[in-house]
Amino acid sequence: MDFEPDAETEQYLERIRAFMDARIYPREAELHAALDEEVEPGIPYPAGLVEIRDEARSEGLWNLFLPDDEFGGGLTNTQYAFLCEEMGRSPILAPMAFNCAAPDTGNMEILAEYGTEQQRDAWLAPLLEGTIRSCFSMTEPETSGSDPTGLAARAELVDGEWVINGRKWYTSGANGASVAIAMVNTEPDQGPYQRASMILVPTDSPGFEMIRPLSVMGHTAGPGHWEVGYEDCRVPEGNLLGPRGGGFLVAQDRLGPGRIHHCMRAVGTAERALEMMCLRAAEREAFGGPLADKQFIQDFIALSRLEIDQARLLTLKAAWMMDTVGKRAARQEISMIKVVAANMVMDVLDRAMQVHGGLGMTDDTPLAMMWRFSRMLRLADGADEVHKMVIARREVGRQLKKQEQAGSAA
Repeated sequence: MDFEPDAETEQYLERIRAFMDARIYPREAELHAALDEEVEPGIPYPAGLVEIRDEARSEGLWNLFLPDDEFGGGLTNTQYAFLCEEMGRSPILAPMAFNCAAPDTGNMEILAEYGTEQQRDAWLAPLLEGTIRSCFSMTEPETSGSDPTGLAARAELVDGEWVINGRKWYTSGANGASVAIAMVNTEPDQGPYQRASMILVPTDSPGFEMIRPLSVMGHTAGPGHWEVGYEDCRVPEGNLLGPRGGGFLVAQDRLGPGRIHHCMRAVGTAERALEMMCLRAAEREAFGGPLADKQFIQDFIALSRLEIDQARLLTLKAAWMMDTVGKRAARQEISMIKVVAANMVMDVLDRAMQVHGGLGMTDDTPLAMMWRFSRMLRLADGADEVHKMVIARREVGRQLKKQEQAGSAA
């Protein structure tokens, strides 16, 4: 493992930093407001962000998350880790600017891996071009999001069409999306991990209903997190994505890279928060001197530095393992970093907000926005508790296997 970016990655980093300094940070508040005000069905991005995206694409800072030369930048997961961290410093806008934002990234990955030629032409090509957005429709209000073996939404094949019925929520980015990838039960008589399939559903399909935007931390605008309904929603049989009954396999292939992307961005978010914390502590005076001289604040800063570097190193290890042994063999490390990074970023943001005092609670700085956005990471793509359960099971199994092997050798 090499913890320093190689020459190619360093060049990308320099270009991304310069782009964000010139085009994103100066307009951050304006562009966040535009996302809320302008996005609606048929309008995936606000006009100001479209301009920035066009510039990023013309500069070759586009689709960097895809590790193959045919569709993306051809970078390894380890190389992309450094770039994704930089984008995490503005965790909503920067990924969108470079066409590297979830859920489009995960959807593009599985379309590239499992999509038919017709599906790639219809949906992957415009997603890669950046002319449309997509959403991922799995979680349901009436079943456990942490245990998708219980999905209630159904799809039946009738006269060459999938007829879908059910209700989903946390369909992130649904407002302004052109297509949803719905994970639904198509094989009710099969085992729990062979029941679900992925189906591509254009959002203008009859029976697809945008029910309501969920109020998440008081926010309902923009692409949002939506509750959507499927009421006798019909799509062609050819809209099946991947094997019938193979939804769990496709989902795991989608969520592995998605989880590590979230972690990479979380490290970048925390790094920016620490920088802001240090500058505020150095310039703000109270009780006879700068906050940076107070022991409590020094503890905040030191802990944050320790935690960020630990999370970064574990993230890089997981990325390196995905590159060297594959994403399935790296599942334990991906679960570990998912827990570590999601908690680390909230702790660092909380300290930074505390050092900023009342200012930290306002939207005059990006801290409150980053806190609201980052809290979902402890639930998105698997709750902390589920990942801990899986980590523990694998660890117990590993120790039992070691003991068995030692006994056999004796």
